[in-house]
Amino acid sequence: MSFAYNDFLQWIGLYFYPFVRIGAMLSIIPLYGIRAFPARGKIILALFITIAAAPSIALPPPVDPFTWQGVLFILQQVVIGLSMGVIFLVVFQAFVVAGHLIAMGMGLAFAQMTDPTSGVTAPIVSQYFVIIVTLLFLALNGHILVLQVMIDSFEYLPIGTAFYTQDSLRLIFEFGSYMFLAGVLIALPAITALLLINISFGVVTRAAPALNIFAVGFPVTLLAGLVMLTLTTPVILPHMQELVHRAVETITHLQLTGS
Repeated sequence: MSFAYNDFLQWIGLYFYPFVRIGAMLSIIPLYGIRAFPARGKIILALFITIAAAPSIALPPPVDPFTWQGVLFILQQVVIGLSMGVIFLVVFQAFVVAGHLIAMGMGLAFAQMTDPTSGVTAPIVSQYFVIIVTLLFLALNGHILVLQVMIDSFEYLPIGTAFYTQDSLRLIFEFGSYMFLAGVLIALPAITALLLINISFGVVTRAAPALNIFAVGFPVTLLAGLVMLTLTTPVILPHMQELVHRAVETITHLQLTGS
């Protein structure tokens, strides 16, 4: 039994190109792409996922990865993997934006800590939201959904030299902008209540200028913010489900120029 060189290239491409896409997605996607997850672990995980998913992936064209066409194949996989990772990253960053808005209203914008997932500083309210969303995401098997979407992407985004269409790029950018809209919607009840409290303190200050409003206002806004956080926590789940649904829908609507 003998194999032709084209067959050999197809079998190499069946494992190498998906490995590049999966590795690019795992490098940025939440949970898998956190800084605490070592790079060696991500490579091993991407390798095992590729081996498990390869039998369900269509054979790519026989292209030598060391040619210009092979470089385009690799570049396509990197772009697709990173774009899908960014879409899922937006789901978590929407709650970070909501935490920023609530923290500014509470007066806790200065209380920041390092985010272990991204390595940047964020208000503690944002960290609280990220922890809750991460636990809910794991409880609802979101990490498995991410892998399923990743494997299914090889059906409607096949391996080749074609890149995203203009409509697909617009979908990605629009979903990125939706992060700010979702963050405002999540934080809207809390920031509305805190705004009314600040307005009421402004009226009190005009009526009684001798009153030390800073000594009274900060504890009240802080306490009101904690109460609003308690009331906002139960609505995190439906917001997260809506964001995940939109993320999956956006990825499934992505198309290539040649498809």
